[in-house]
Amino acid sequence: MRKYKVLTVCGTGIATSTVAAEKTKEMLKARGLDVEVVEAKASEVASKVQVLNPDVIVHTTPVSDSAAPGIKKFRGLQFLTGIGMDKLADEIADYLKSLE
Repeated sequence: MRKYKVLTVCGTGIATSTVAAEKTKEMLKARGLDVEVVEAKASEVASKVQVLNPDVIVHTTPVSDSAAPGIKKFRGLQFLTGIGMDKLADEIADYLKSLE
């Protein structure tokens, strides 16, 4: 089974990216996916992308295409509010499965 790499991003890399990281990990695991989740602050995205080479980015603050060119991005607000969380997890899981 392939291990997918997810980068979670917020403004400071401390609060909301941690919540998004835990929810992403939990919900994708429940959908049968093996994921490695790394947290980052917005200013670290370009360097983290080069090192991690993530399959997707889940962000709670805007991430520019220039910082992460060619990487699919998902807005992770649903993981913070709980509203629409299952739908977002399904969308991320479907995208990751399409990479196989």
